Amino acid sequence: MLDSKSYERLGLGAICQKVLEGRRLDREDGERLFACPDVVAVGSLAHQVRTRLHGDTAYYVINQHINYSNICVNGCRFCAFHRKKDEEGAFQLSEADVVQKLKEREHLPLTEVHIVGGCHPDLPFSYFEGILGKVKEFRPQAYLKAFTAVEIAHFARNEGISTQEVLLRLKAAGLDMMPGGGAEIFSPRIRSLLCPEKLSGESWLNIMREAHRMGIKTNATMLYGHVETVGERLEHLMALRELQDETGGFVCFIPLPFQKSNNQVQGVAGSTGVEDLKNMAVSRLMLDNIPHLKAYWVMLTVKLAQVALYFGADDFDGTIVEEKIGHMAGAESEQALTRAGLERIIREGGFQPVERNCFFERVHIANG
Repeated sequence: MLDSKSYERLGLGAICQKVLEGRRLDREDGERLFACPDVVAVGSLAHQVRTRLHGDTAYYVINQHINYSNICVNGCRFCAFHRKKDEEGAFQLSEADVVQKLKEREHLPLTEVHIVGGCHPDLPFSYFEGILGKVKEFRPQAYLKAFTAVEIAHFARNEGISTQEVLLRLKAAGLDMMPGGGAEIFSPRIRSLLCPEKLSGESWLNIMREAHRMGIKTNATMLYGHVETVGERLEHLMALRELQDETGGFVCFIPLPFQKSNNQVQGVAGSTGVEDLKNMAVSRLMLDNIPHLKAYWVMLTVKLAQVALYFGADDFDGTIVEEKIGHMAGAESEQALTRAGLERIIREGGFQPVERNCFFERVHIANG
């Protein structure tokens, strides 16, 4: 960590003192951190918090991603994944297709199956209950992390029932946890520009509140590096922090850099590596009540995610197996990693690899 005089010269002296004392940062602090030209100084503060919480542990998970369909009614401007029903590249998996994908990886000791897709206009709610049932039947020991708040709202609208009833029925069908996708940036300005058909940021938060109140833990995300301002990023982070104060239901936060290929957002350069690392660090510092921070290697690249472990991140995600959403948008990372590969990357970064499940319960601690 830099000495106190260095932080004073950077205008971060008071923030450094707050961090050392474990006190909460406010919005003005966040603005100062984002404005600081020295990304290493900001990262060092985040690393202090990360080390206080997790020591030298870096988590990973043996998981499999399954996207049941990319057919979607929302048509978000930043999304390269979605297709219309008759458009080239559109797909929809049957229950049998989902099971086949599981069979193809039955040799893997999975602890998590991650299921998301587009907001399909025609699939009945029974289809989604059926998918969960089939996955639980084939992988009874694995946790099911499935369906974003956006999908929950879509199921409720199509079925003519409340989002609470949707959550209760999915939980009965085998849902263990929800991913954090669909949050994007909560700002109404951003949503009106990039995803006007999607539910509002306030509605996303309300669905997560409902999930947390019925005992369903979730993750949370932020898509950055497009047309949002620093102020809108901070508003997003503080809204998550406020809900976490209320419910305690968020397990992990995942900052997602915008992938600029194959979408309708024009004239955006995308984030730089320095911006990605600073955003990671500020997220760790502002979200003092969300225990884990993920360096999602699919969108960061493996090498930058490895560095991000020194900028506040304590989780490297997992094996993935087959990732479509980020790669269809131009992500240049690998499609999958092995346990050995994950452990090597983490260990060479100077951290202790620990396999986890979706609730960050330890499954396996790697030998040095």
